[in-house]
Amino acid sequence: MPHAAATGIWPRFKARFIGDRAFYQMALGLVIPVIVQDTVTNVVNLLDNVMVGSLGTAQMSGVAIANYLMFVFHLSVYGILGGAGIYGAQFAGAKQWVRFQETLRYKLYVSVSIAILAGLILTKWQTALISLYLTGEGTAADRAAMLLYGQQYLKIMIWGLLPFALTQSYSSALRESGETALPMRASVIAVLVNLVFNYLLIFGKLGLPALGVKGAAIATVLSRVVELLVVVVTAHKHQDRFPFLKGLYRSARIAKDLAVNITIKGMPLFVNEFFWSAGTITITQILSTRGLTVVGGLNIASTFTNLFGVVFFSCGIAVAIVTGQTLGSGDVELAKAQVWKLMFLAVALASSVGIILAISAGWITQIYRTEVEVRQLAAMFMRVAAFYMPFMAISHCSYFTIRSGGRTFLTMLFDSVYVFVICIPYTYTLVTFTDLGIESLYPLSQLTQPLKAVLGLAFVSTGYWARSLVGEKSDA
Repeated sequence: MPHAAATGIWPRFKARFIGDRAFYQMALGLVIPVIVQDTVTNVVNLLDNVMVGSLGTAQMSGVAIANYLMFVFHLSVYGILGGAGIYGAQFAGAKQWVRFQETLRYKLYVSVSIAILAGLILTKWQTALISLYLTGEGTAADRAAMLLYGQQYLKIMIWGLLPFALTQSYSSALRESGETALPMRASVIAVLVNLVFNYLLIFGKLGLPALGVKGAAIATVLSRVVELLVVVVTAHKHQDRFPFLKGLYRSARIAKDLAVNITIKGMPLFVNEFFWSAGTITITQILSTRGLTVVGGLNIASTFTNLFGVVFFSCGIAVAIVTGQTLGSGDVELAKAQVWKLMFLAVALASSVGIILAISAGWITQIYRTEVEVRQLAAMFMRVAAFYMPFMAISHCSYFTIRSGGRTFLTMLFDSVYVFVICIPYTYTLVTFTDLGIESLYPLSQLTQPLKAVLGLAFVSTGYWARSLVGEKSDA
């Protein structure tokens, strides 16, 4: 009888969580280019991090703080594009290319607006924003140096905001139409440009001046411009493959009902990504009050956590595209079934890379020429992140699942509201009202990850998220 019961459980488990060969070929066809693209990007970020870190802990920490601020901009762009992306994926599934083209126009308008606004904010208030992370234990000289290097880096990085916004508008549209290879190739070329010019400009090779953190920023901006040119020029040269690009700039038209619906669906996503990213760096700021070494340790740890995490975070992109296209074609039940299989794949990948990260954390940090305490903290942060990776995978896939059906207000509750209502008060309480060291505080602060994963599973299980938006009209 026990054997028969097990035999009955396995077929049900397999049917719910494991797909056939055709499913994985389709899913991996979407995931692998994104993994390659994000891995190359993160490897170059790692090398950039190591190169800047070789200049000193102050340089590394100053650049890290500036990148925390850039992170808010990046997530805001992703969020503002997300609303149009929901419709884009479904229009692609329904082969409605005229409507798809209008979603791309919408993306271009709003992403450029966000880039301009971000440039103004980061120019006017950069000193105050960077200084928020310089309140922990440490000398006044260290704080002054970190502020100086953060300002030097950020002033140049502002020039890369617009190319980044335009590239993301095009790349997201291409992915939603099923084309993941071109954005991947463009990203690979861009990061190689970044890597080469990092080496040349940070250290002053081939007769070029040694610019330190300024060189790192210039190399990044150059790579942004190159990536934009590769994506735009190549895509427009192959308009037969991308019909939505034909006549894209001959008109500024976006149908009123579509613009209204995208704004209604997209505004919660923008608000969510902005406040989620702001909340994330707020948690980092709260933890940084335990000492300036925490800033350096978190910077190193996040670089490697992101590098290992692309393997399962890419499954979120697959969830958004696969379920979005399936919902657009009208097959709601198939979309529900696909989500569980993709989520199981993400958890399996997260568990695997988490084990690898935990085992290798100690020697990974040895590549940095920084204080022993910073390296030890970084290794500890990485091991904690490795343990929580399966929970992160569930939350990540849950987010994109709920979003794929246009339930954007629910995604905001699940993501940014959760950060501000649960994560920030919890972390602040731990830091302010206990005498625990960072070695105990950080693992405890991450206990919010399993809770969020449970909530995500509950949301997805209801099936409330699954609906088609194709043909939807505004009430306006």
